[in-house]
Amino acid sequence: MTRLLAAIAAALLVGVSAASAVEATVSATPITRFKDSDIDQKVDKLIFRGGIAMTSPDDTFGGLSGLTVTGPDQHVTFVSDRGNFVVGQLAYDDDDRLFGFIGVRIEAMRNSKGDVLPRQYAKDAESVDTVYRDGVPVAVRVGFEHLTRVADFAITDGMPGGPAREVAIPQWLTDLRTNESLESVCIAPPASPVAGSTLLLTEEYLDEAGNHRGYLLGQNDKGPITYFNSPVVNPTECAFLPNGDLLVLERGISMLSFVMNLRRVPAADVRPGNLMVGELLLSATGGSIDNMEAMTVHTAPNGEMRILIGSDNNFNDWQRSLLLEFALPE
Repeated sequence: MTRLLAAIAAALLVGVSAASAVEATVSATPITRFKDSDIDQKVDKLIFRGGIAMTSPDDTFGGLSGLTVTGPDQHVTFVSDRGNFVVGQLAYDDDDRLFGFIGVRIEAMRNSKGDVLPRQYAKDAESVDTVYRDGVPVAVRVGFEHLTRVADFAITDGMPGGPAREVAIPQWLTDLRTNESLESVCIAPPASPVAGSTLLLTEEYLDEAGNHRGYLLGQNDKGPITYFNSPVVNPTECAFLPNGDLLVLERGISMLSFVMNLRRVPAADVRPGNLMVGELLLSATGGSIDNMEAMTVHTAPNGEMRILIGSDNNFNDWQRSLLLEFALPE
């Protein structure tokens, strides 16, 4: 069986068990060039592996603000800024090129009582990461802005959902009530010096030195942390590499065009009380990108570690839902 047929079969089997979710058809157009680089060519300090531009006739598909791996065989979950989980499988061809997003299901997030989130002020999910137990994904951890909070949702049959379980965060963060508050949530892997801790980063809430305020939630590693403030851009997502290094995606607007940076912070620098300053891996603007907000690290079918970066189209016709893939050089 080809990889395409196997992927479609697996996606259909998973979809059967998610009766409460709405199925959505997503079309994908291949992206074979980024900036001045073709697929498999170096771009800045990364290697471009291709991507897709996604569209759907379903009006609940869009606003993809966060991305995480939630199952085997490239099953992933997006969160949207309208309070939905968007779950599906990344489809790869036999040359390990991403060509589709299949078996897509969309389900509304719920509050702690199990009710659908009542208003947009409470729905603005901006970031997501996966909680593992003994190597198995058991929940997703979601960060919200506007009504600023963090909540866990159990994974059942590959689908996050059910009642929200609130995660305690600092009062100063809870008190923020804007769309420039909590923007990034990521959980440190076992190899990290702060393994198991959850990193929270704000978009526009700065300390006295002008740097982005953050916080580490953990048993042994807990406390404030800051991230260097670069001109034009703000941190919009974070993701850890398996070795504990931290990736921070930055997004901004300059001359009426979106700007994207990707930086890498050494694992040893991710600790309470520290100012994190990352090495620039990738920078782009113009037509190669859109409003890049989502990011995760995953393993491609050929075993290569790859970085996925997605865009939030804000449900606007003039914006795109892109999913770009990169690899780190050996």
